[in-house]
Amino acid sequence: MEIIAINRAIRISPRKVRLVADSIRNLSLEKALSVLDMTQKRGSSVLKALFKNAIANAVNNAKKNRDSLTIKKIEVWDGPAIKRFHPSTRGRVHPYKKRSSHIKIVLEAKE
Repeated sequence: MEIIAINRAIRISPRKVRLVADSIRNLSLEKALSVLDMTQKRGSSVLKALFKNAIANAVNNAKKNRDSLTIKKIEVWDGPAIKRFHPSTRGRVHPYKKRSSHIKIVLEAKE
């Protein structure tokens, strides 16, 4: 059975979150949580909170044992971008985007 946790429109660039997500993709659940504790990147706190949410979904809603859970999939994709402008010389502007991301974690319970 799959347990899904999704966090949408997080105000952090998807590239920064993918760096952390790639480092924990093939690890066990306990090992991934300990790596997220030790990682000093901003995306690690977001992923750790979402992992705890997914584990709570599995234990409370699906009535699964925490020890039987494994990471099946972690997806990070682009969310909406806020478009802003930076003033420049001679009345010009330089556009930039404040990017956001969507994160989806799928846990699988071994029967």
